[in-house]
Amino acid sequence: MLLEVRDLHVEFRTRDGVAKAVNGVSYGVGAGETLAVLGESGSGKSVTAQAVMGILDMPPGRITGGQILFQGRDLLTMKEEERRKIRGAGMAMIFQDALSALNPVLSVGDQLGEMFTVHRGMSRKDARKRAVELMDRVRIPGAAQRVRDYPHQFSGGMRQRIMIAMAIALEPALVIADEPTTALDVTVQAQVMDLLAELRREYDMGLVLITHDLGVVADVADRIAVMYAGRIVESAPVHDIYKAPAHPYTRGLLESIPRLDHKGRELYAIQGLPPSLTHVPAGCAFHPRCAMARDVCRTDEPPLYPAGPDRVSACHFWRECLDGLDG
Repeated sequence: MLLEVRDLHVEFRTRDGVAKAVNGVSYGVGAGETLAVLGESGSGKSVTAQAVMGILDMPPGRITGGQILFQGRDLLTMKEEERRKIRGAGMAMIFQDALSALNPVLSVGDQLGEMFTVHRGMSRKDARKRAVELMDRVRIPGAAQRVRDYPHQFSGGMRQRIMIAMAIALEPALVIADEPTTALDVTVQAQVMDLLAELRREYDMGLVLITHDLGVVADVADRIAVMYAGRIVESAPVHDIYKAPAHPYTRGLLESIPRLDHKGRELYAIQGLPPSLTHVPAGCAFHPRCAMARDVCRTDEPPLYPAGPDRVSACHFWRECLDGLDG
């Protein structure tokens, strides 16, 4: 296994109390595999990724338990100098907002080239040449001319391609993509996802794809982990999830996807809002929004039940959910 997250706990101390942003998350991804991590905003997806990358703001954040194993080594017990060497060369991250992540006063060529001057000791001339090759690789037209342009001179889709180029520059074993298609139109979303899938195959890299949109991951993910209120509530191979979800929250996310055959119908939405992480309800955190909720859901937190081959669900009534019943 390339990356293993084991029982990870992350909390933030706030004025309202302790927010348990990540509460016992475990998942893994192998070389050449894509894991999609899904859930609404505030479910803990990005915080988990930041903990893996070692870029979590501490304080106010604090890792209170668990392990993060990368190629068998626990990142949480490493010295910062060691982790810094792994970032970029061993694992890299594609951020949600490319315009904010890129430096506005440096050309994209300088920012791409810096990866090679710092990590590979290349001259500026050789680094610029590699920057042009990378821009060509992610299909930015006229790369040799545009290498001197600044981030604001590129469209949103092109900026996201530059972020992808920076992530793959040193050919890392693992890439984490945090909402890489947010704010892009549907056509550009598809192009970016196709590019990520192609690069994953070419470099045999592991890919963790963080998103709130089940429609984006159908053709690229091997496995899906669904997060809610800091926990993984369902994990399964991608086709099993789409065929029959084993958790009511996953079912709600699937039913929220716009469909052409539902033209004219009101778009489905999960009722209510995710809980405050400083006041997570007792029992199953999803029960206030769940049509299947019963008394046990309000008192007993469900464990991750084995719900099939290579599949788990944190629902007391996962069998009924698989059968499509509402309890």
